[in-house]
Amino acid sequence: MSTPLGRSEAAGPPTGAPDWEKAQAEPEFQELRRRLRSFVFPVSGLFLAWYLLYVLLSVYAPGFMSTKIGGNFNIGLLMGLLQFVTTFAITWWYVRWANRRFDPLARSIREELEQR
Repeated sequence: MSTPLGRSEAAGPPTGAPDWEKAQAEPEFQELRRRLRSFVFPVSGLFLAWYLLYVLLSVYAPGFMSTKIGGNFNIGLLMGLLQFVTTFAITWWYVRWANRRFDPLARSIREELEQR
């Protein structure tokens, strides 16, 4: 089978182009993936659980959600607003984390690939 450019797939990447399969097998790239997954999966899971709790309480505990905190402000409204706060907090946290733990390694890998 051949590629659209007429080269066979076994020929490998064109001269001067990075070998992406080889790059993905490198320990540095594996570490980059591990770092990303170790942050994204747990935080996403916790946020989705928090959102699911909000939805389930809204459906199955309307009495609790309508408990007044002050004036017309109730627990349901507070939890709804906290969804936005949580979203912004996670975004801020991810940016700080990525600047310290993810981006330096990604930059290093990119520079190495560009030099090949």
